[in-house]
Amino acid sequence: MKHMTKASFLCCLVFLAGLVVAAALAAPFAVSQQAGAERKAGAGEYLVYVGTYTRGASKGIYAYRFNAATGEIAELGLAAETPNPSFLALHPNGKFVYAVSEVAETDGKKGGAVSAFAIDRATGRLNFLNRVSSGGAGPCHVNVDKSGRALLVANYGGGSVGALPIRADGRLGEAGAVIQHAGSSVNPKRQQAPHAHSVNLSPDNRFVIAADLGLDKLMVYRLDAATAALTPHVPPHAALKPGAGPRHFTFHPNGRYAYAINELHSTVSVFRYDAQRGAFDEAQTVTTLPEGFSGESYTAEVLVHPNGRFLYGSNRGHDSIAVFAIDQTNGTLSPVEHRPTEGKWPRNFNLDPAGAFLFAANQNSDSVVVFRVDQKTGRLTPTGQKLEVGSPVCVKFVAVK
Repeated sequence: MKHMTKASFLCCLVFLAGLVVAAALAAPFAVSQQAGAERKAGAGEYLVYVGTYTRGASKGIYAYRFNAATGEIAELGLAAETPNPSFLALHPNGKFVYAVSEVAETDGKKGGAVSAFAIDRATGRLNFLNRVSSGGAGPCHVNVDKSGRALLVANYGGGSVGALPIRADGRLGEAGAVIQHAGSSVNPKRQQAPHAHSVNLSPDNRFVIAADLGLDKLMVYRLDAATAALTPHVPPHAALKPGAGPRHFTFHPNGRYAYAINELHSTVSVFRYDAQRGAFDEAQTVTTLPEGFSGESYTAEVLVHPNGRFLYGSNRGHDSIAVFAIDQTNGTLSPVEHRPTEGKWPRNFNLDPAGAFLFAANQNSDSVVVFRVDQKTGRLTPTGQKLEVGSPVCVKFVAVK
């Protein structure tokens, strides 16, 4: 520096000042870009429907309006008064909602029911269309096939699965098929009889996979959506470990892997899926609980993030969401964290379609708690938002923008 001329020194000062100014201008631009990316990841406006048990303060299905770009949530109130709508399903056209009535008797007859509602997008209200028998007692899960022509239902109390035709106006017809499961497994309190707990569609819409907690099996059926018909497939099922108690089930977005969450063992089983054969091969089973936990706990829901990199499962008792990273080469799981749900007995939870937020339904603390999802790690961070609703069980998103 001692040999530098005065002119050169001034030039250096000007150059350095320019760098400082450029950095200062670039910083807010970088922050703006990041914020823009976050808004894009969670962009969209949704109606959020919460199915409940109506044994306490709840009267049915409740609605909220959710802006995923800003995270704002507005309460819309009671959308439909209906008994024990513990699980909901959406029609692919976004116009209809279907809800179970998880009861043992409907209109003086034994068995539960499924109700159809039309969505009023302006108010969020659900307009009742009709109600039909679910074909068994205690229906606990429903799904709609990808063509929108058939509704599938799992009757937990009755131990059966059914398929019901969906008419063009969204109304339900009487069941085209009801298949009664038979058998038992090793748990003397929970597995003395079949308990169908969920019904899910294969990615190509050819098969229905019914997780039966009482049998420790994933029952596989061929679906004819046009006639709402179910036919036992060959092979007819995939077996899980005795006493596992499979509850809910989901596919990976790539269609090559599938996951069953097991209520009684608090585990997740990973399967390789042969789409051509409609067959499952178990690859791994992992616990959903942290090392050292010895209390009573039961799993409930399982979902894969839309990006296919993370899996989430709920623990009732430990009262947490277990987060796993998914190996992209083979679908196996490795633990990331156990995030408390800030409530009691988390049942179903759901991710918004962009995977930016997770809504956890805490049945025994009358709350739905909202978390932000880290897109890189899968970790969950509470947003501080809590929806007060009696005995929430199920959360569904309907895009309105």
